[in-house]
Amino acid sequence: MPRYTVHVRGEWLAVPCGDAQLTVGWLGREAVRRYIKNKPDNGGFASVDDVRFLVRRCKGLGLLDNEDPLDVALEDNEFVEVVIEGDAMSPDFIPSQPEGVYLYSKYREPEKYIALDGDSLTTEDLVNLGKGRYKIKLTPIAEKKVQKSREVIDSIIKERTVVYGITTGFGKFARTVIPINKLEELQFNLVRSHSSGVGKPLSPERCRMLLALRINVLAKGYSGISLETLKQVIEAFNASCLSYVPEKGTVGASGDLAPLSHLALGLIGEGKMWSPKSGWADAKYVLEAHGLKPIVLKPKEVCYKENSRNLLSPAPKGLALINGTQMITSLGCEAVERASAIARQADIVAALTLEVLKGTTRAFDTDIHAVRPHPGQIEVAFRFRSLLDSDHHPSEIAESHRFCDRVQDAYTLRCCPQVHGVANDTIAFVKNVITTELNSATDNPMVFASRGETISGGNFHGEYPAKALDYLAIGVHELAAISERRIERLCNPSLSELPAFLVAEGGLNSGFMIAHCTAAALVSENKALCHPSSVDSLSTSAATEDHVSMGGWAARKALRVIEHVEQVLAIELLAACQGIEFLRPLKTTTPLEKVYDLVRSVVRPWIKDRFMAPDIEAVHRLLVEQKVWDVASPYIEKYKMEHIPESRPVSPTAFSLESLHRKSSIIPESGDL
Repeated sequence: MPRYTVHVRGEWLAVPCGDAQLTVGWLGREAVRRYIKNKPDNGGFASVDDVRFLVRRCKGLGLLDNEDPLDVALEDNEFVEVVIEGDAMSPDFIPSQPEGVYLYSKYREPEKYIALDGDSLTTEDLVNLGKGRYKIKLTPIAEKKVQKSREVIDSIIKERTVVYGITTGFGKFARTVIPINKLEELQFNLVRSHSSGVGKPLSPERCRMLLALRINVLAKGYSGISLETLKQVIEAFNASCLSYVPEKGTVGASGDLAPLSHLALGLIGEGKMWSPKSGWADAKYVLEAHGLKPIVLKPKEVCYKENSRNLLSPAPKGLALINGTQMITSLGCEAVERASAIARQADIVAALTLEVLKGTTRAFDTDIHAVRPHPGQIEVAFRFRSLLDSDHHPSEIAESHRFCDRVQDAYTLRCCPQVHGVANDTIAFVKNVITTELNSATDNPMVFASRGETISGGNFHGEYPAKALDYLAIGVHELAAISERRIERLCNPSLSELPAFLVAEGGLNSGFMIAHCTAAALVSENKALCHPSSVDSLSTSAATEDHVSMGGWAARKALRVIEHVEQVLAIELLAACQGIEFLRPLKTTTPLEKVYDLVRSVVRPWIKDRFMAPDIEAVHRLLVEQKVWDVASPYIEKYKMEHIPESRPVSPTAFSLESLHRKSSIIPESGDL
């Protein structure tokens, strides 16, 4: 029998339907009838016939026609809302929408799995899990580690040992021993009271990353969670049942308590949840729609003898779900992957700008960089050589000014290896810290099955990822700072020898004048965002947690800085392609022509002024989706294969960064180059 979950004035009602040929209007009336029946005052209505209403889907928010048959208009067990005439659409129906929520209806359940063991998750793996490309399962070794850890907790409960967070309160209440008959209530109180975040909810992708990372940490076997409970968490992840997790509220020690508590709140069937099937709804209904049961934080029955009486001992699970640095680290993982992508594409964009400004390639000579052998600097110089004029890729633009009297270029062109290079090295350093954190046990107390005991420590402190992400923001920002200066050179006719603001009939047309202002505004915002949050600490929990990392803000602002960098480079790429229009019919090198063609596939040349924001966003998407790198990287790879070893000395670490960043790609046959 089909069944629908209907939201009426803040309440959720399960409405069975014996005949699928019944209409949407019938479903609305039946839901209102049930709502009135449950209210002492009939909800203020004399009868169902007095109620006028609209019906809309929860997923996508589309209004439904009351005359349509249910089997045509809705899927079985779909979520809908009845909006009574005169009422506002329920304000608590969706507490706050994450950005781009309309995109999430495109989610398709994956068929492939990633096996988690707590030790080998990569940043790329976690981003792919966030995008919904894989489900999760545990390795057999991980299952055994979880079971052994759980046995230690059962022993602690059995022996009534005083252990922080298991038989005591939390934070300031660490010395308060909780009676056995209150331990179940303690677990629920912990999750509910700690669910105190504010702000917009994490997007489904970021919440999926958060949940996947929490599963990976629990799989290490140091948390004391039961295997049964962990498998329930994995089932929720695989069904894409994602809790409502506000983005603000963590100080990064003791771990990310507020966001992880919100994550756990949905798993125990309270608060809000989202799934592709339901949209936002009460967690218990979302879980039920997927055939899942809420995690029960009730006593696990462990029988033992004491004074000839059988006693039941509870095994707490609440703390195992909420203690750790997973909010900082999962957002940091996205940040480092996006930073890697934009850093390598920044080299391509800058190379194209150098061509348009008729710069020289001499500054990228191998010998110059071999005598200052920073890995990032050497790698960036190599990319410039592989993209710019050479015997391998001749450029008509470069040939046109080969015998000019210019000796050297401005720093924004000449010093790209040094400036972009340190950004690359920064990303490599941060990626190492984040990868270590991905596979670290960050709970408290830690359960050591081999020793049969628990130890309280401070692995929950987020200082490592917090400091690293502050550093990431500072390092990556410089890509936007130098890019904005190159945009200025492209737009300024006294520096570029091109029409002012890259448009014909200047004055009538403004061209890239305000696009450059946008880039300047973003760079200025970044200057404030790059102030490190991890230098701050406020004492919390009545001075028990008296030094904190502020890592949650470090991660969120690093992501904002990186997005600004992407947008500034999108403007530069647009401007560089527009500059090429004024150099035609001359052509640049083959790889840079391919980049030009890619941009022109989404943005046409700027003949006269038009609405520019969509053009910037279209090119921004190319960078976010790494299509600029995909177009140019085969040529870089082929050049690399043909020039290693080069005739001049190169640092042995010259290509280590590329091995960290490189995506798998197929190198074209020589005829395609």
